[in-house]
Amino acid sequence: MAAIPALLPSTAFRDQLRRRGGESAARCYQCATCSSVCELAPAARPFPRRQMLLAQWGMADQLAADPAVWLCHQCNDCTVRCPRDARPGDVLGAVRSLAIEKLAFPGFLGKLVGAARLTWPLLLALPVLFWVTLLGLTGRLTPPAGLEAGWAYDALVPHSFIYAVYFPVAAWVILASWVAGRRFWTALGASGPRSGSFLGNLMPALVEVATHKRFGSCGAARPRKLGHLTLLWGFVGAAVTSGLLIVGMYIQHLPMPLALDHPYKILGNVSAGLLIVGAAILVGNRLGDRKAAGASSAFDTFFLSVVVLVIATGMVVELARLAHAPSFALSSYILHLGFVLCLFLTFPYSKFAHMLYRTLAMVHARMAGLEKR
Repeated sequence: MAAIPALLPSTAFRDQLRRRGGESAARCYQCATCSSVCELAPAARPFPRRQMLLAQWGMADQLAADPAVWLCHQCNDCTVRCPRDARPGDVLGAVRSLAIEKLAFPGFLGKLVGAARLTWPLLLALPVLFWVTLLGLTGRLTPPAGLEAGWAYDALVPHSFIYAVYFPVAAWVILASWVAGRRFWTALGASGPRSGSFLGNLMPALVEVATHKRFGSCGAARPRKLGHLTLLWGFVGAAVTSGLLIVGMYIQHLPMPLALDHPYKILGNVSAGLLIVGAAILVGNRLGDRKAAGASSAFDTFFLSVVVLVIATGMVVELARLAHAPSFALSSYILHLGFVLCLFLTFPYSKFAHMLYRTLAMVHARMAGLEKR
């Protein structure tokens, strides 16, 4: 006789789920309306009905290894149609935040960011305090005298400082993301066999991420597609611009600051514009119909708030330089560098990590034959 697998529900998980905004899971009575109206769920393994049951039971390990948790894009068609107001979209959003915390490396950082409602001041203030301390110890908390119009920010904060901080941070983020991603990929593999090439299935998944094709199937939250898409491409454009500036400074030996009509500057400003539009749409969406948009947990709001702070201080930094206001520019630049550092450091542990886990879940779904084509 085959052994009956043990079910190990976690009351702690259910308590955490309630604190993250998933308390409505208790109202689900398994009518399957959510799965029947979801345009993204594959017919062979529809969601989120099963995931709602696992959430009620407190099956943390099963949910952390379930690709459906990430194939859900929180369209909230299910939430709008649910006859019991169990809000499946919000429940799966809370599950994703707990999955990020469970898979995080190291675990205490996952818990620190996961408890954003309590740790916001710490997460935002420490990176800013770091830059204040670094510049204070090196005698750079006041702008040098005699700055002429057209000065560059290297005169306030040397590029060597930027590289000495952000290159190690980037290396750490890659390491933490790799370890967490491997944990998730291994857990996904235990749910069923996969076939085919990882890279061969990665490219179609990346194309889908880049175009946000799945959002086109959503109804209630379709307006969110433009916000997510513009924010994504704004970040991509900003990253490309940063790379081009390094090339421009050290290979092309371009004089800094660049003129406003230089192609690199235009790309940077267009990217900033996309970030502004994307953030504005998402903030407006959060302030609109809560049922269609989804509830705003501290975990969600923290990430969006950091993005808004990075964008706002970045705009102020550029305007302050154009206005030739070195003291105000330095203060703004310190805040900007701190918020950017916060955004980077929390990437593996915040909602930013959706990019990693959702992409891996999409690749797994294709390799396991679960993808809805």
